[in-house]
Amino acid sequence: MQDVKSYIAPVPLLGHIGDGNFHLMFLVDPAKPEETELAKKFNKRLVERALAMEGTCTGEHGVGMGKMGSLRMELGDDVIDVMRDIKKVLDPENLMNPGKVIPA
Repeated sequence: MQDVKSYIAPVPLLGHIGDGNFHLMFLVDPAKPEETELAKKFNKRLVERALAMEGTCTGEHGVGMGKMGSLRMELGDDVIDVMRDIKKVLDPENLMNPGKVIPA
């Protein structure tokens, strides 16, 4: 909660908290890289807190490109390697969502 109170702008919260899913929106001025860096650090602390509480970094929205590092933190290198191997078997040409979820 202190993170939200001390952030540089209001941090809107929405979602369906009753089932454990909530979404914070970090407002930043894209012309100020220091704000983007602050939001990334905030998000990292949020993910670490969720994982410490046996939650997940992904919720129901998936991983995409933005949460690849968080997924590694959550699942570990061994699981990511298995996921990469499965993708290679099912998508040898890397046509489906290249560069998403699992780094090449």
